[in-house]
Amino acid sequence: MTDIVDELKWRGLIALSTDEDALRKAFADGPVTFYCGFDPTAPSLHLGNLVQILTMRRIQEAGNRPLALVGGATGLIGDPKPTAERTLNAPEVVAGWVERLRAQIEPLLHFDGPHAAVMVNNLDWTQGLSAIEFLRDIGKHFRVNKMIAKEAVSRRLNSDAGISYTEFSYQILQGMDFLQLYRRYGCTLQTGGSDQWGNLTSGTDLIHRVESDAVVHALGTPLITKADGTKFGKTESGTVWLDPEMTTPYAFYQFWVNADDRDVSKFLRIFSFRSREEIEELERQTEERPQVRAAQRALAEELTTLVHGADQTAAVIAASRALFGQGELAELDGRTLAAALSEVPHIQVAELGAVVDLFAEVGLVASKSAARRTVKEGGAYVNNVKVASEDAVPSSEDLLDGRWLVLRRGKKNLAAVEVVGG
Repeated sequence: MTDIVDELKWRGLIALSTDEDALRKAFADGPVTFYCGFDPTAPSLHLGNLVQILTMRRIQEAGNRPLALVGGATGLIGDPKPTAERTLNAPEVVAGWVERLRAQIEPLLHFDGPHAAVMVNNLDWTQGLSAIEFLRDIGKHFRVNKMIAKEAVSRRLNSDAGISYTEFSYQILQGMDFLQLYRRYGCTLQTGGSDQWGNLTSGTDLIHRVESDAVVHALGTPLITKADGTKFGKTESGTVWLDPEMTTPYAFYQFWVNADDRDVSKFLRIFSFRSREEIEELERQTEERPQVRAAQRALAEELTTLVHGADQTAAVIAASRALFGQGELAELDGRTLAAALSEVPHIQVAELGAVVDLFAEVGLVASKSAARRTVKEGGAYVNNVKVASEDAVPSSEDLLDGRWLVLRRGKKNLAAVEVVGG
């Protein structure tokens, strides 16, 4: 098997490490028990979290044991944001989010076999701890001058918002997590994003202070950037979530299909479990025939299957093909159809009008006269059927799932009309 450190480096997944040579030796001597934490500060994980989960999976598949920590305690606090204080959520809300996040993580790791993953919750060792015990047993080992030097804290200290003692203490809680997992499970490595480096090293520092002979490590993955300068994991409609109710499987699939050619090689290495040879072949295809988008489609299919399952992936691929005239729109289930059409320009109407009116109203053409010209030239389609007459008016029998019309100009320009009410 390829050395896991070399594998992570080839995939661009190591930005920071406490001691790379020592970590490489620990893996060679393994197995290593390691952990990554996820705070329930929202009802779903997102693509940034997916980087961490899939990095855990790679390390696990190299013969090591992962501990997936969902922070029922730290989620009540929230790590310091760069700009302002977090809104504190009610304990019952956080508890509900803990369960939702656990359910998203569990299918992505292996919970059986010789290196079976374990789910842990830091509320288990935090909720019974008194303030005095916390300050005497844990807080005593932290130095304020080092705490305020952490990037997330120093940025807030120098802002108008400042930072509360609550969020300032977050790094103590995270440090205590590593200590507890070291003692309970023999955990010697914490992974996370490089933007969390201060929190990661708070754990290694604490363990070194209280367990003088311990050898522990931290590994930080890089912040993922996009070639066009926009934030990774965001679309015009917002964050790309793993929860299918918050980001539909169709939108999730389309995020990867629409990846910039300049980014897709990076995304393949970070997210795909294909071999180096397969990835390099897809990179070659992108360079030689970018219009085919082979790498984007391969990545979209792999990740949608991983997160949402093979059935959902088949449904969204069928929808993608059908929208562009390569499949039967009438065969799509209503939920998938609605999810797909929410991603294209669409309007709602109380009743159907002439095709040329609908084309103009939804913005596929600039005017009704332009719509008539499109029909006359044979470039107007309703539900993948070419519009033969400039005076055509769709009927209720044409509606897909009883409410949708799919309009297309040429091969690639799509829009939708939804009939509501009545």
